[in-house]
Amino acid sequence: MTNPKTQAALDAILTQTAQRHGGVPGVVAMATDRNGNFYEGAAGTRELGQDRPMDTDAVFAIFSTTKAITGVCVMQLVEEGLIRLDEPAGKYVPDIDRIQVLDGFDADGQPRTRAPRRRITINDLMLHTSGLSYEFFSTDDLKYRTAMGIPTVVGCSYESIRTVLVHEPGAAWSYGANIDWLGLIVEERRGKRLGAVMAERIFGPLGMKDIGFGLSESMRQRRVTIHDRAADGKLTPLPDLALPDPPPMDMGGHGLYATVGEYMKFIRMILNDGAGPHGRVLKPETVNAMSRDGLPAMGLSVGGWATSIPSLSNTGEFMPGTDKGWAYTFMTNRERAPSGRSANSLMWAGLANCFYWIDREAGIGGYWGTQILPFQDAVSYPAFVEFETAVYHHR
Repeated sequence: MTNPKTQAALDAILTQTAQRHGGVPGVVAMATDRNGNFYEGAAGTRELGQDRPMDTDAVFAIFSTTKAITGVCVMQLVEEGLIRLDEPAGKYVPDIDRIQVLDGFDADGQPRTRAPRRRITINDLMLHTSGLSYEFFSTDDLKYRTAMGIPTVVGCSYESIRTVLVHEPGAAWSYGANIDWLGLIVEERRGKRLGAVMAERIFGPLGMKDIGFGLSESMRQRRVTIHDRAADGKLTPLPDLALPDPPPMDMGGHGLYATVGEYMKFIRMILNDGAGPHGRVLKPETVNAMSRDGLPAMGLSVGGWATSIPSLSNTGEFMPGTDKGWAYTFMTNRERAPSGRSANSLMWAGLANCFYWIDREAGIGGYWGTQILPFQDAVSYPAFVEFETAVYHHR
């Protein structure tokens, strides 16, 4: 049951974010405890200039908020003894052992590469310490892709993840195409497409229907248009910009479409230590393992990022000044966050400015859904922080 004061405060944040000059076209946001959503809201429109109001059943390209769901598929394999995290990933996906470390570029702009000193492990992929990056967060990766004719990851092809290591495995934390390779390991072990595995082992037990790597006709009619925000703040709808449907490859790192309400069911499963309404998805001890920061053992932490494709991402950082690590497919804050989020909580985001958090200690989680490029939008991201802060303040 939603507290009327909480409802009014959170509704106001969504409305102001959508209606103020230079705001967002539309937003859906929800917050949950372990029992169910205590807030659901929508404001604005699905596409600027179109009379299609945003509502809570709107469908979003959730981009990297896909990663945690793939991470659960991996941990299910671990539970069943079908893989070990310390194993070389190449045991199951041999092509990953052919990826080289970038050693600079010659005078003609051609890359120099060498073999890595050790093989990439499944653990490296889970923690983003393999050396793989994304072309929009790494000028070296972008330059390598350009020189070698490797397509963008947004095209959802196998070729797009056969790129280069920007450092030795285990030497640093670099956010990149790691989880796409994990999706391939899931497919190899299960003998079916990643989307089919998710449907059977996650979406079914959690009662998630409006989610998938492709769009049903009903979902297609409710899809929110991605918008571009220019440097001067002007928003332009990009109705034709969408992930390939059906995709050539089910991209475990960024390929899902979903409603915010369906993702809340996933957040609740983590809050409830792996239990869903129609069956258990993970053991409680596995959820504990997924939530543990894996970087201190390597002397690493998570900082900000610098953009190499400004049309896709701004340069930025989550919670600057807060010490941060990485658990199994989630960022974790090592100290209490300014918003009120407990230490060791989980969060991540999607390229078109979707954001979520999961606070297992407080038993609260939330999701903020917009569809704007570039990433860490100057309006949407601060509004997400304001939304989260208000959730804690009014609970």
